[in-house]
Amino acid sequence: MKKFSGFPEETAKFFEDLSRNNNKAWFAENKPEFESVVIAPARAFVEAMGQKLMKLAPGIIADPRVDGSIFRIYRDIRFSKDKTPYKAHLGIFLWEGEGPKKECSGFYVHLEPPDLMLGVGIYSFSKPLLDEYRKSAVHPKHGAVLAEAVNEVSEDYVVGVQHYKRVPRGFEPDHENAQLLLHNGLTAWEMTPIPKELSTSVFVDYCYESFSNMAPIHFWLRDMVKRAGVSGQ
Repeated sequence: MKKFSGFPEETAKFFEDLSRNNNKAWFAENKPEFESVVIAPARAFVEAMGQKLMKLAPGIIADPRVDGSIFRIYRDIRFSKDKTPYKAHLGIFLWEGEGPKKECSGFYVHLEPPDLMLGVGIYSFSKPLLDEYRKSAVHPKHGAVLAEAVNEVSEDYVVGVQHYKRVPRGFEPDHENAQLLLHNGLTAWEMTPIPKELSTSVFVDYCYESFSNMAPIHFWLRDMVKRAGVSGQ
């Protein structure tokens, strides 16, 4: 596989053009460009980012295939009012854990011109994970580590995902982690204008710096998933 040297300027332009021409005819005509300026550098990035993240997360899974670490560009429009067939962004996810990808914490890159979003965590908990998350959030040891991680990371990044309006039944509304019980997922993220580093090999280091800073959230979730017994299923 070709060594990662950055995403070319044409990558952002492709998605800008796609957002204005989100139809099958345009995409079919421009699919060779999609393969060369989006998929090819994305594969190389996944390989390079996976190698770098091993320092931080030794069990990282970096799968350079589409439907592996690279999200499919095709939208699921079966139950959506929006019938545009394609996503006008690039999504990449490298995860750590033995269970299904969606039930593991990981590191996410979202390129949607003119912005770049970097994040870690699990966006939406399955029922087993939600149950374990709530138990862990109020556990004397695990809850304290969670609060410390959230406080540390939230100084520089957005921490979510708060979903519920009330503390779930069976939990004390005045618990010190009550606000965290309103979550149905746990993520940390930042959104910035696309940096100049995107088009160079340094983009791996650029992402790694943010991922390192957000890592306390990932570490806590990685351990929580193990406690939930989801790994290996």
